[in-house]
Amino acid sequence: MLEGLKEALQYVVGLGNSSEKVQVVEICGETYANRRLERYGAPKRAEAVEASTLSSMAEYISRCSEEFKGNKMIIHVESPKLVSLVSFLDGERKRECLFSSKAETSEFQFGRWYDQEEFMIALQSNFQMTPDLEAIMKFAGNVEKKNEQTYSDDGRTQVATMNVGVASKADVIVPNPVELIPFRTFQEVKQPRSQFVFRISDKGAPAFKIVEAEGGIWKNEAVQNIKEYFENELGDAPKEILEHITIIG
Repeated sequence: MLEGLKEALQYVVGLGNSSEKVQVVEICGETYANRRLERYGAPKRAEAVEASTLSSMAEYISRCSEEFKGNKMIIHVESPKLVSLVSFLDGERKRECLFSSKAETSEFQFGRWYDQEEFMIALQSNFQMTPDLEAIMKFAGNVEKKNEQTYSDDGRTQVATMNVGVASKADVIVPNPVELIPFRTFQEVKQPRSQFVFRISDKGAPAFKIVEAEGGIWKNEAVQNIKEYFENELGDAPKEILEHITIIG
């Protein structure tokens, strides 16, 4: 009985030991291993400094350029919300990221229905003031709760009843399309304008949503604005710094 138990335990231990062994297999001329291997003596790379502004990256480049060690660097505008400072390819054809800036932007959810109070707060918190935004706020703040004559919608134009005075009401066409400026990129650069579709719900209590209508064209403008920001900020930097910086996006 004890002998059988001993053999069983030895078998289990053997399975564990074999599973820990690294197995190398060659398939179609490529070599694979069943475990992740860390190379001994691999070149060490720095962890990126992280920030939420473009100015912090510009300041780092101006004041800490000695950390480049003579290497050429790339300011990579990856998106309207993310910019990275990375090295050119090294001897192993890898890049080192020294600095990363991620924008803190509007949390407004396009395409989502908001109730009246929540919508009014979200508009004031997440958009720059424009005539179209003022029109939407005036409309959303005064629209009447649904009754039999409150809303009409032909698929393109909506009409709703809203308060126009202390004791008077009128049917008003919902403003569309509207040109708005949401906070969608770094605060140091100009926020792109875009066209949106403003919709009002026809299901009881007033509810509103704003839908993007340009398919993300604004992103190209935002990326260009970020590139221009760095060109201006670093324009007066010493020649030895400018020679080592390339801006792409």
